[in-house]
Amino acid sequence: MGISLKNIRLAYGPHILLDNVSADLPAASLTAFIGRNGTGKSSLLRAIAGLAPVAAGEIALCGHPLATLPPQRLAATVSCVTTDKVRVANLRCEDMVALGRAPYTNWIGRMQEDDRSVVHRALETVGIADLARKTMDTLSDGECQRAMIARALAQDTPVILLDEPTAFLDLPNRYALASLLGRLAHEERKCILFSTHDLDIALGLCDTVMLIDTPELHHLPAADMAASGLIERLFSGDGLTFDAASGQVRTNKRQPAPHNRQ
Repeated sequence: MGISLKNIRLAYGPHILLDNVSADLPAASLTAFIGRNGTGKSSLLRAIAGLAPVAAGEIALCGHPLATLPPQRLAATVSCVTTDKVRVANLRCEDMVALGRAPYTNWIGRMQEDDRSVVHRALETVGIADLARKTMDTLSDGECQRAMIARALAQDTPVILLDEPTAFLDLPNRYALASLLGRLAHEERKCILFSTHDLDIALGLCDTVMLIDTPELHHLPAADMAASGLIERLFSGDGLTFDAASGQVRTNKRQPAPHNRQ
């Protein structure tokens, strides 16, 4: 098992975001995490990464309770890619990726030959080996996002979390990145969970979809989520509808009232 959530209660100040929710995300799976802004997607990702507490319940990673994992073991179990842009001048791409080796380097933090091999393989896996010596401030948004995913791969964790990795990318790069995540999940047997607002990517390229409908959390195979009626509720009162058959969001067009001719 990759991620296990049991009877989780998540709150933001006095506001209850999730109450008594559970879900199990297996290894070798890609899960999209959807929901309205402010419903707790980022907060739950941070809690799974061990960066923030939950009000109640238990999170387990790879069968081990999160609360029992010491820092170094946690760093070797879960990696997290946030929405922060890393545009540091003079920081080479390969050096950014090498930061993922921090849990494994020797006592003075020095890279060994095996660590360098892992970094090179991570760069090759995400398709940016030719950018290794370029500095982070010269990369495009798509290249920067791939570098951050390469850092997570170099960290060599069975669980990878990403907060809106397709944000600010153009359409081709959104699909390319989601396809890359799918390959990593299935070929490297990673449990990958990422938040997104791209319904077409969530339903078309992911194994399962997790949806917050405060205070509930629903986790279903992508096809079942599309047919469940849960997504339609996200658009209630917005003049939009979700068409489960096509997987598209459509505008509710009002028919003009007939004119009475005198």
